[in-house]
Amino acid sequence: MKGRSIPLLAVDGGGTKCLAVFTDRQGKIEGTGRGGSCNYQTTGKEAAVDELVRAMKIAKEELGESPDETLRVECAVFGMAGLDTGYDRQIIEGLVREALSRAEIRADRVVVENDGLAALLGATDGKPGVLLIAGTGSIVYGVNGQGRSARAGGWGYRVGDEGSAYWIGKQALTAILQTLDGRQGPTSLARRVLPYLDLRSEEELYNWVYSADYRVDTVAELSLLVSDSAREGDASSLRILEAAADELFYGGRAVIEKLGMTDTSFTLILQGGVLQNNEFVRSRLTKKLREFAPSCNLEEIKKEPIYGVIAQGLSLLP
Repeated sequence: MKGRSIPLLAVDGGGTKCLAVFTDRQGKIEGTGRGGSCNYQTTGKEAAVDELVRAMKIAKEELGESPDETLRVECAVFGMAGLDTGYDRQIIEGLVREALSRAEIRADRVVVENDGLAALLGATDGKPGVLLIAGTGSIVYGVNGQGRSARAGGWGYRVGDEGSAYWIGKQALTAILQTLDGRQGPTSLARRVLPYLDLRSEEELYNWVYSADYRVDTVAELSLLVSDSAREGDASSLRILEAAADELFYGGRAVIEKLGMTDTSFTLILQGGVLQNNEFVRSRLTKKLREFAPSCNLEEIKKEPIYGVIAQGLSLLP
């Protein structure tokens, strides 16, 4: 229908997938579209825009609109992975504007936030809480009873993401080469990692690390092999998982301290593949957090991140 106006476009632009939805003023979803990773730091700017456009055009079609016809929305809110600095904001806001233009969407108001904040709002329903995410990357977000927010981590795979699947996989590569040097004891990691990467020796592993085949998502997949080795009692793998849990705890502790929540009741939510699937890391982390902040209440995720984006967008509608 030409000239139609939609109240809200909400986009969860994550590092794994992109989800775009159109809603009415009550938050009822009327059109949904999905795409791939929107994190420009790992996929590149052009690919990030392509996935945003893909998701929004699919959502327009489900809404009953032609992908090539201009659609007006009153407010468009984007929760975007990779938004960590002022420089990132400049880049991502530019990508968002380009994606909206290519998707033929005209927004009266555009808001761009980090996807971690959106995930926190969706997970806690806006109540005081701390969200600790450890998937391919890692980050901690928190909000206290006064509405003040804080974060720790999320600095990306080059200088951060401690405790994440990528970080665990990277430690496995280091352990294999340190064992080759004789700097640490035997490990079963080489026996698992080399065949997984279709490599025959540690020397080939070294060459792979510095080749064009090296990918963040592939290294993150190695975290599963570390877990397998740890279950068999491999000392090196156990040390890696212990260190991962400790690094995640340091991030959680920093946020709790910043927000003055050490002695107050708040919701603690753990999200991401590492914390949902690795019982060793999850148990060690929760034990340390409960000792540090005894009044925290561990809860399961209530809503997906997109609902946090929607809630934020609805609050901004005129």
